[in-house]
Amino acid sequence: MNVDAAVAAVAAIAGLCTGVFAMLAFRWSERDQAKPTRTSLHTDAVLPPGVDTVLSVLRSSAVVLDEADAVVKASSAAYALGLVRGGKLAVEPMMQMARDTRRDGEIRQVELDLPRRGTGRGEALAVSARVAPLGSRLVLLLVEDLTEARRIEAVRRDFVANVSHELKTPVGALSLLSEAVMDASDDPEAVERFAGRMQNEATRLTNLVQELIDLSRVQNDDPLEDAEPVRVDELVAEAMDRCRQQAGTKQITMAVGGTAELHVWGHRGQLAAALGNLVENAVNYSPARTRVGIAGRRVSAPGGDLIEIAVTDQGIGISEKDRDRVFERFYRVDPARSRATGGTGLGLAIVKHVAASHGGEVTVWSAEGQGSTFTLRLPEAGAVRDRERPADLSAEGLDDEDRPYETFNDPLPAHPAPEVLP
Repeated sequence: MNVDAAVAAVAAIAGLCTGVFAMLAFRWSERDQAKPTRTSLHTDAVLPPGVDTVLSVLRSSAVVLDEADAVVKASSAAYALGLVRGGKLAVEPMMQMARDTRRDGEIRQVELDLPRRGTGRGEALAVSARVAPLGSRLVLLLVEDLTEARRIEAVRRDFVANVSHELKTPVGALSLLSEAVMDASDDPEAVERFAGRMQNEATRLTNLVQELIDLSRVQNDDPLEDAEPVRVDELVAEAMDRCRQQAGTKQITMAVGGTAELHVWGHRGQLAAALGNLVENAVNYSPARTRVGIAGRRVSAPGGDLIEIAVTDQGIGISEKDRDRVFERFYRVDPARSRATGGTGLGLAIVKHVAASHGGEVTVWSAEGQGSTFTLRLPEAGAVRDRERPADLSAEGLDDEDRPYETFNDPLPAHPAPEVLP
């Protein structure tokens, strides 16, 4: 009997302990469920009806704070910008704005520069923060990222400033030369000399305006609207014709090589202008009695075959510090030489925009004193490739010395072929 009583007592104690553990586990589970999540901190219990839905569709980063400055809700964008960390608003100026708005109910707005997360270069993140009361206890903070807008505005300001400077130079020269012509009206030789210089400045001004128009067109027009299969050898022939007189004056030999019957898909006029700019630069920056090579070939790429058109010269070359900037508007490696050749600093910028708008790119290999190779990569016109079997120029009797990708024979150095796009 005593044994039965003991067993019953033990069972009762075990049952009591089980009940206690079950109750504790239930309470613990409820507390975990009540904890705020990363993107929604007890939203359903605190936010007014419909506010959560409205905040979820806003493009701005949104943060809702309660009367204790705790984060009630924060959008994913707010976490991405680093506004909320560890469940707290991490930007002190915004926190102070929220407290002031909670105190007097006034809407506040300010623009701030915040350190960018994950970079050690001190880059600033430009944001616009707006704080407004949300009900009687909550405060809503909306943050708009202005970094890209500021960058674009800075580019526009620089562009306007550069255009003004570039236009001012020839216009000022024309004004001074016209005065000189008037003062030397009784000296035919001086008038002829000044008139020649006026003609040079007028040509420079015309080229600058035309390149500004071309740059505006390639930036604003969609080349795919008038796209068609374009023969690469026709583009090469047109580029050579554009520079033939200047190359002949400097006794520069222009050699063509590579693969025949290549086609690219795009706007013929824009592609011709881009390749023409590359060949013209090669001739302008090459010494007399040298060679400029132009070659095309097909390369394989994961997204489809690409056509590479390489323009190689024996010019002055480009230093390593200048290579990343040669495609910027109005940037010149040698300003004095650009003035002598009539360069505007817009040619390579046009090439870059044409390549990008056609789904391709332009790259440069260069070494000071050895020359440069600019490579234009464009998607191949696949339908034409399927209809026509490509032929190598060697089948038509051209020697290997006519191949810029290989040797071009002496004295043109063998620049390394650019890497194939990954």
